[in-house]
Amino acid sequence: MLPFLAAVFLLSLLAAILLFRSARAQRAATGLPVRARVVYADTGAWRRTEQPLFSRRYALTGKPDYVVEQNGSIVPVEVKPNRTAPAPRASDAMQLAAYGLLVEETMARGRAAPFGLLKYRDAVFQIDFTDELRAELIDLLESMRRDAAEDDVARSHTDPRRCRACGYRAECGQALAREE
Repeated sequence: MLPFLAAVFLLSLLAAILLFRSARAQRAATGLPVRARVVYADTGAWRRTEQPLFSRRYALTGKPDYVVEQNGSIVPVEVKPNRTAPAPRASDAMQLAAYGLLVEETMARGRAAPFGLLKYRDAVFQIDFTDELRAELIDLLESMRRDAAEDDVARSHTDPRRCRACGYRAECGQALAREE
């Protein structure tokens, strides 16, 4: 009987180790730091739906994929599972910076997040929330608000793929020529 119990114990221990390793690998695949506590998640993987974060000061709202607490800091995490690139896209960095502002106002008691994490399919980028990035984001938000008040705003890109995917293409007088 004792050898049977020892075998069951060893098999249970092996199964627990394998499950633990699998859970760590799955967490790493999300881009979340292994030694961080998830305090907010908007991925659909959790049972409850998180409310959007809102800043009155910046008239900004959004829902980061995750917010984690790591070493006393609150850190937003944005996951772009289908994106691959050798460096983060500027638009993704701005989105993450906006989440940094929201986290600062709503979850971190006015303390700025030191950085955010941007997870692409094959890489995780740490975006440092510098004073320069913050100023660039605030300028961008002000520019967007000015544009929102205008009747006609110039196209902001020269990318035919982006133009083809735009929901306003049929009404746009600035649509790029179709690629045939």
